[in-house]
Amino acid sequence: MKILIISDSHGNIANLNHVLGFAKKINVGAVIHCGDWNTLEAVETVLSFGIPLYSVIGNADIADNIKDKFKESLEVELGGRKIGITHKPSNIKKYFVDKKLDIIFCGHYHSKDEGVFENMKTARPAAIINGNNFAVYNTASGTIEFVNE
Repeated sequence: MKILIISDSHGNIANLNHVLGFAKKINVGAVIHCGDWNTLEAVETVLSFGIPLYSVIGNADIADNIKDKFKESLEVELGGRKIGITHKPSNIKKYFVDKKLDIIFCGHYHSKDEGVFENMKTARPAAIINGNNFAVYNTASGTIEFVNE
């Protein structure tokens, strides 16, 4: 299964539409958004593509209509992989200590990054607000491809 990983869209509908159009073309099975939507319209834009969405809130998601939809952290199993999601990298220690996850995705900083926390892979896809920055996670191979189109 291919999973689109995005973060920090900050209400940029044009970039969301572009990236989600790409996601449809490569037939992703899910979208993970690591927070900082900023607007309910951004959430609705992603949902309109009909791809299952898994998301958390970010520090810029102060509107009640966004805060009420998502939590600060999430654990899901997709394509046989156990995945943790949070916005701030500093939340990784708060929510995922002693967990047995295959990967943890986060956002907040508007740059891409890969790392390791307690033998779990971590990744940050960069920010949609700064361009069409995203990542594609392949659950079959466990690999991440960072894209900036």
